[in-house]
Amino acid sequence: MENQGNRSVASVINKHEASGKYLQVDGHKTFALDKGKGEAVFCIHGVPTSSFLYRKVIDSLSDKGYRGICIDLPGLGLSARPETFDYTFSGFADFLAKAVKELNLEKYHLVVHDIGGPIGFALATLQREKILSITILNTWLDVVNFEKPLVMRPFEKKIIGEAELKVISHITWPVMFKNMGVVNDDEIPSEEIKAYVDLLKREDNGKAFLKIMRNFEDSEEFRDCCYSAVQNVNYPVQAVWGAKDPALTLERYGKEIKQKAKLTQVTELPSRHFLQEEVWLSIADKIDEMAKAL
Repeated sequence: MENQGNRSVASVINKHEASGKYLQVDGHKTFALDKGKGEAVFCIHGVPTSSFLYRKVIDSLSDKGYRGICIDLPGLGLSARPETFDYTFSGFADFLAKAVKELNLEKYHLVVHDIGGPIGFALATLQREKILSITILNTWLDVVNFEKPLVMRPFEKKIIGEAELKVISHITWPVMFKNMGVVNDDEIPSEEIKAYVDLLKREDNGKAFLKIMRNFEDSEEFRDCCYSAVQNVNYPVQAVWGAKDPALTLERYGKEIKQKAKLTQVTELPSRHFLQEEVWLSIADKIDEMAKAL
């Protein structure tokens, strides 16, 4: 029975891989979902996920006449896991700037989530002239005062982090996924939920993931960089929140972004942290709505 389950999860990943493509970015093999034609929407994922989290959003954007794109960050998903890569937010932002060039994106709408928030804000600061809009999903802006949720903290510490990572399995992850990620997992096939585990660990058993978790930038200089991506800019910014997120809460982090970006509102959706899994149509609708208003 277990073997059959593994084959089923493998088939989900194989299908995901077949729906995307590989490109070389700065010498690293990089997986990308890249679908549709029209204005580009560049989506940045967080941890412990990959482009797999955005698969439904990308399809919906393609159906709406956009070119939906999400690449797997180095160390995650189907991309390479180089030992010497700079696994900091700034390092990822520099990498994504090179990916934008490889993808031939002259202008793009930016969508960010989780650690993809600070990474994306740094990218927007690097490429301000290319940004058409920013859609912010559950993330944070004030990196100085950010407090890692309890679920993140064990990964900071050596030995404890390795032990915690080992505990993540096809048995434990579905429970975590439901408690932290979605309100209702009944309509998400169990093989798709379990695929997150295999996409996280892959050939390095998650070692690159631990490097990411131990390299969060929290300087005032980097915070200023993040602020500059959403303050006094000539493109629109919106926040769309999984309002039941128990970790990156609407009450603290959604309101923080509303205040710092000077937004009139935060769009609340009935989901937890992995809102792309269950309210993807609403996310795509909000991106489309803002793009059409330009």
